[in-house]
Amino acid sequence: MSSVAVAAIDLGASSGRVVLAEVGPRTLHLEPVARFANDPVRTPDGLHWNVLELYRQVLGGLRTATRRSEGRLTSAAVDSWAVDYALIRDGQMVGVPFHYRDERRAAGVDVVHRVADHRELYQRNGLQFLPFNTLYQLAADPLVGKADQLLLVPDLMSYWLTGEMVTERTNASTTGLLDVRTGAWDVDLVDRLGLPRRVLGPLVSPGDEIGSLQPFAADQVGSVLAVTAVGSHDTASAVVGVPIQREDAAFISCGTWGLVGVELEKPVLTEASRAANFTNEAGVDGRIRYLTNVMGLWLLSESMRTWQLDGHQESLEHMLGAAADAPWSGAVFDVQDPVFLPPGDMPARIRQWYAEAGHAAPASRPELVSAIVGSLAQAFAAAVDRAEGLSGHPVGVIHLVGGGALNSLLCQATADRSGRVVLAGPVEATAIGNVLVQARTAGALAGELEDLRRLVADSTEPARYRPRPGSSRMAP
Repeated sequence: MSSVAVAAIDLGASSGRVVLAEVGPRTLHLEPVARFANDPVRTPDGLHWNVLELYRQVLGGLRTATRRSEGRLTSAAVDSWAVDYALIRDGQMVGVPFHYRDERRAAGVDVVHRVADHRELYQRNGLQFLPFNTLYQLAADPLVGKADQLLLVPDLMSYWLTGEMVTERTNASTTGLLDVRTGAWDVDLVDRLGLPRRVLGPLVSPGDEIGSLQPFAADQVGSVLAVTAVGSHDTASAVVGVPIQREDAAFISCGTWGLVGVELEKPVLTEASRAANFTNEAGVDGRIRYLTNVMGLWLLSESMRTWQLDGHQESLEHMLGAAADAPWSGAVFDVQDPVFLPPGDMPARIRQWYAEAGHAAPASRPELVSAIVGSLAQAFAAAVDRAEGLSGHPVGVIHLVGGGALNSLLCQATADRSGRVVLAGPVEATAIGNVLVQARTAGALAGELEDLRRLVADSTEPARYRPRPGSSRMAP
């Protein structure tokens, strides 16, 4: 088999990128050809995603990828964050998609729970409770009854590229409306919630071909490309890109959120699992991503944004270095407290948390950064322990991928607090997982997930962090 040129369109909650890749049996080379901000827009009715700007950037990135590949680019695929959606009527978008951090999107929680309580929902969809899950958003959305179809964000981009309206399964599994056992839409729940069945479109799986670029998009890109379904939930693609070589492995996909868990063959639907807020999301090749959400690098990025608005221009790298030289010796804080979810002055909210808890708060910016890192590491370690206990899947090593793999302070703290070796990298695990599935569909690769991960392991060298003596399994 020869190599193939493909492009990953990877849309994160704070930034996006288009990555050109050359992939073959002994080849895995990635080149980011476009990077762009993903800045939400606040209007009088709430916080929205600027999906039109994202689409413009996607087209520009694909145009660059086509040129860089010298016409060899054969396909592209989209992955993004989960749960958020656009409504389509007569082929047109109705309104502008809301951001999951918009406070009003949680108004549907009580509406849904009057129909089905937490326990019943968990048996149906296997999802952890998050107040912005799609079914809660839909219950609060007055426009859903006027729509012909719902498209999650990556499906919206694929629709604008190809003209085909489909829903990819890994992202569909985050809506709360997919049956965790059958992988089909739970039409009984849909009916009970009073949602129109018509908005739930045909499901496709990673590796299915969605279509080719429609004429307008092909003209913008400069080529006619295939658009392939991959793990369109970015964590699903990221888990494909984790170079797991041992059965006793856990993963942390660390970006805006930290997704902490293990890969399983079957869902865990026990009451203990529900109470611990663990989720069973669909993975590539029918695997289950058994994980929980931890607040992630959002705490650092919002703190840095607040300080920059106040006129402090130090980089995150500088602040992490200062934090390493002035480590926080006080108590960690609960990164999962809902007070930290909305945008805003994160340092003030962290200090307020300490005050209300009766603890001394970090006095300086470096100490606050150190407190964030230690608190995140403690949350990661606790989540790994819970994943192991609830699933019965032993964990001896932790793979940390995504942007957090560049944060050596966080990686070392996670090793210390978990008492396990942390293997950091690759940073671009999501794009890697995306292009691997595309290459397999194109015939340049073959085999199961383990075969794809062997290529990742052979092509990358993770940084290794061992627990330091006297620091493992540190108490909060």
